[in-house]
Amino acid sequence: MKRYVIERDIPSVGTFSPAQLCEAAKTSNTALAELAPRVQWEHSYVTGEKTFCVYLAENEGVIHEHAKLSGFPASRITEVTSIMDPTTAN
Repeated sequence: MKRYVIERDIPSVGTFSPAQLCEAAKTSNTALAELAPRVQWEHSYVTGEKTFCVYLAENEGVIHEHAKLSGFPASRITEVTSIMDPTTAN
């Protein structure tokens, strides 16, 4: 599977309460269950007006299917081609 970063424009998401984030995760998980095993959610970063979600998926089309099922926009989808971190320098 390929790794993708999905940028989602969600107004005021950074002010969501823990209960609201919990409900959003449940909604996403329901959509993911319908698409399994073609897509997996690794984690998301929540900012003021956006989330940046890291997914494993067969292809970009499955990400679009998840967006449609969950109701969460996939404003921008970027395929990850490499990963680097501080240990890459060694």
